[in-house]
Amino acid sequence: MRYMRLHHATFTMPVGAEEEARAFYAGVLGMTPVPKPATMRQVGCWFRTDGLEVHGLPEEDFRPNRVGHPAILVDDLDALAARLDAHGVAYVMNGDYPGHRRFHTHDCFGNQLEFLQEI
Repeated sequence: MRYMRLHHATFTMPVGAEEEARAFYAGVLGMTPVPKPATMRQVGCWFRTDGLEVHGLPEEDFRPNRVGHPAILVDDLDALAARLDAHGVAYVMNGDYPGHRRFHTHDCFGNQLEFLQEI
């Protein structure tokens, strides 16, 4: 048995905040909204980009995840930084991770996100 790859990452959000999630994950990050399967709860929202799925799930007692986070590889970190700048989203360049450039930011709910580019 071997582990092949990560299928999806999940973020939590306040109940009823699907439109905010769509504005950030689709509007700011440029991910594509994906219809949820009929067998899944019809709350929350899903997004996909280049083989990665991100699932937003509402939580009654929502608290943003400021420590645990997905680390998403991109092919052009500077282009993503420019996109965040254009939308007024702050990020922090964190110095290099071995073999990568990277920065951290937060989604519209305060959940931490890390983006890396191989160097």
